[in-house]
Amino acid sequence: MDVLYSLFDVNNQRLVNITQENTFTNTLNFVFTTLTDDILSISDPIIDRFFMNILPRIHYNVKSLILNSLSMERILAGDYPNLSELKIFNVNVKVASHYFTVLCDLSLTTCYSSTLYKLCIHVMYYHDLLALLDGRLKQLNTLNVVIVKQEYNPTYVYNMNLSHLKCFSLQYDCSSDAYDGEILPLLRRMSNIEVLNLNLIIDSPVPFIDDQQVECMIKYRRLPNVKYHLFSLPFMFDGLQFIDNKFPNIIFNHVIRLVVDDNIPFEHEFFMRIAWCFPLLKVLTVYNATSQSPILNYNDNQLYPTTIEYPYLTSLYLLLAHGDYVNRFLNDRKTRLPHLTVLSVNYNDLRNVTRNFTNDRIRLNCIQVKQLSIGPKKIAHSEDFYAYFSLL
Repeated sequence: MDVLYSLFDVNNQRLVNITQENTFTNTLNFVFTTLTDDILSISDPIIDRFFMNILPRIHYNVKSLILNSLSMERILAGDYPNLSELKIFNVNVKVASHYFTVLCDLSLTTCYSSTLYKLCIHVMYYHDLLALLDGRLKQLNTLNVVIVKQEYNPTYVYNMNLSHLKCFSLQYDCSSDAYDGEILPLLRRMSNIEVLNLNLIIDSPVPFIDDQQVECMIKYRRLPNVKYHLFSLPFMFDGLQFIDNKFPNIIFNHVIRLVVDDNIPFEHEFFMRIAWCFPLLKVLTVYNATSQSPILNYNDNQLYPTTIEYPYLTSLYLLLAHGDYVNRFLNDRKTRLPHLTVLSVNYNDLRNVTRNFTNDRIRLNCIQVKQLSIGPKKIAHSEDFYAYFSLL
């Protein structure tokens, strides 16, 4: 991109010819990532020059476009006959409903391709996934799927040939019946699979899953009251749910969304491990109604041995957590949250921890909060409250 923008149309034909080679024109990235991992569009003057002068002369070479929703209208107005990959970031509901209405409520037999080899997609139901695997995508060898809603239909027939699939990734919140009757029969059809990533949340009664099941040699037994996580390494998904006090000391470099849940208190060491194991964590939800150890809990003037920092955390959900965890995260002697912008918390816990919004020890972690959820009650707030949350 920088080479194209800087050297295109310079008064040197040799340089112009070099900039139009595939090395510089196959992939065009119109976004940049900030230090806080936010994805923004490049400036309008640069986009305007590409749209008016550069893209019309290199459009045939373009195979991949990376866009922000703010810039995509101008860029996608062009013709790209060899485009095989399109990534669009920050697409909100309004933008999606305006530009992608043509794809709403289509029949399952509408979409097909003889050239598509990689597909990453969210589908509503399991039968939508089956429709994609009925032969219409003849060259597909990599499929990453998130199934949004749970269903189970024991009448599905698994007669498709999936020998062409080499890589398969699935995220699905399903029942144990759906696991037995849908997931396992589907995996049996993938005779040449090389990379398999499964992120399954299975309702009770929970099946015991061993390595033989992963190999589709299905032998399992029922165990009551079992909670476990089974995943291959490295963990490739961006979300992980229902981690408790006993989780492995593994670096999860891809996880940005995490839910922790236990009826045993989460202590200081647990949150130190969370910060270390999930270095890119952006969204954290805590479910724990049990109070922490009383030592240092509400002593704001005493330092912890180590202050924990979550440098990328932007959203924190504590509405269903004991008030101790509100103090744990908002007290800047215990935890630093330099980029926290979304906070969900019980109002009474928040009021107690902040001492009616006068406690300076808590103010620093709240200073950038732009979205605050404090439960269903509508409350007339004081001036101290709005001074605490000045960006609301």
